[in-house]
Amino acid sequence: MLHRKDWLSADGCTMKALAILPVLALSACVVPTTQDITRNAAKSTVNRVVVSRFPGLPVEPSINCIVDNATQGEILGLASDSVTGPTEATIQTVFSIIRRPATVQCLATRGVPALLN
Repeated sequence: MLHRKDWLSADGCTMKALAILPVLALSACVVPTTQDITRNAAKSTVNRVVVSRFPGLPVEPSINCIVDNATQGEILGLASDSVTGPTEATIQTVFSIIRRPATVQCLATRGVPALLN
């Protein structure tokens, strides 16, 4: 049996390994970035618009298509609306993003096929 004194002085490797454990544990944690938080807030707002204005449309693929094709400014605006709730301006922003060719293409490949399954 090792005594405390023997354990502490045991070749130095034990102490180094124990000192590294907290660092390894913290590195396993995934800390969301500001961009992740902003995009998630924008998705929350877009979710409310899609559910209320487009019943029957697959929500998750639609939200991803809309947010993926929004500008950074639009994402920030949509994210801020997650606190107060969608306004008429929010709805117009979402409609504007939906009308873009890239969003239409995304919805055609990811949104509509989900309806057919």
